Amino acid sequence: MTKYDYLVVGAGLFGASFARLAADKGKKVLVIDRRPHIAGNAHTETVNGIHVHAYGAHIFHTSNERVWSFVNRFAAFNSFINSPLANYKGEIYHLPFNMNTFREMWGVETAKEAKAIIEKQIASLGNEEPKNLEEQALRLVGRDVYEKLIKGYTEKQWGRACKDLPASIIKRIPLRFTFDNNYFNDVYQGIPIGGYTKMVEKMLAGIDVLLNADYKSFIKGHAGIADKTIYTGAIDEFYSYEFGPLEYRSLRFEREIINQPFFQETAVVNYTAADVPFTRIIEHKRFEFGEGDQTIISREYPEAWTVGKEAYYPVNNEKNQALFEKYKAKAALEKNVVFGGRLGEYKYYDMDDVIASAFALAEKERI
Repeated sequence: MTKYDYLVVGAGLFGASFARLAADKGKKVLVIDRRPHIAGNAHTETVNGIHVHAYGAHIFHTSNERVWSFVNRFAAFNSFINSPLANYKGEIYHLPFNMNTFREMWGVETAKEAKAIIEKQIASLGNEEPKNLEEQALRLVGRDVYEKLIKGYTEKQWGRACKDLPASIIKRIPLRFTFDNNYFNDVYQGIPIGGYTKMVEKMLAGIDVLLNADYKSFIKGHAGIADKTIYTGAIDEFYSYEFGPLEYRSLRFEREIINQPFFQETAVVNYTAADVPFTRIIEHKRFEFGEGDQTIISREYPEAWTVGKEAYYPVNNEKNQALFEKYKAKAALEKNVVFGGRLGEYKYYDMDDVIASAFALAEKERI
């Protein structure tokens, strides 16, 4: 049996980035993943010549020079700019909330007019401390923006009424008083040409990778295979849900091949009305300025999570944070296992942040 310095469990961006950094320093690394593919939730698969984001839209954006330089070792990025739209009962609004949104909603042309409407709506609410997400959002954007563009979408996303969600979920809502539809403020933005899986494949070049390999089954027959394990799976699953399962929200994707050049006018359209069961439609070929007579869309349906389903969004309320702290305390006693990434740390990460976290772990490991 080959002996490794590191066993990395999970071939997503965190695991692949750490594996690359370790291998670059001469460490012998084995990466395993229970799925039949690499790249985790950023995985892209080619269908009829279109790179499909199998687990939902992934748009890379960052202001971290180190992270940007790192990913550019493995892929060239196109100039895609995320400029989503919102559809509320057939009314179309630009996102993020900016002067285009306010003009579409109220017919205003100046920032002064828009601010006056929002401030008047907020002032009518009084000065009580927000007790839930609905009250918090109303005090940030006013009733019109909340009712049409936040309420229904958020309730679908989290599977409960905004009045039953903690105010802490929405700490701030950016309002831009310019005609700028660029969703992100980061310096760099784009999609890797050829897709994320191709990028991660280059990231893992020369590193041993084993797919369709569940950690617990694998380690039974390969105890001692590595000096240290970097575990990017769910921390509660690692401990067999000893303190109970942490809560997540899951997603289901409904994919459709359409025999026409394009389906919608931009890559991402959010459906914000509560009576539409999905939260958004993404059109995959628009991420890479695709051509041709066919297009592929995915409708995204939020779902309740149960053990065995794919976990997407941690439910970071007080109950779950307290539960996570128990698992975290137990993990701190591990001598040869380190937890990282979205599931290992029970934390939602943007792609650039998860790579930066892998850098931090590599430095902590002194590699």
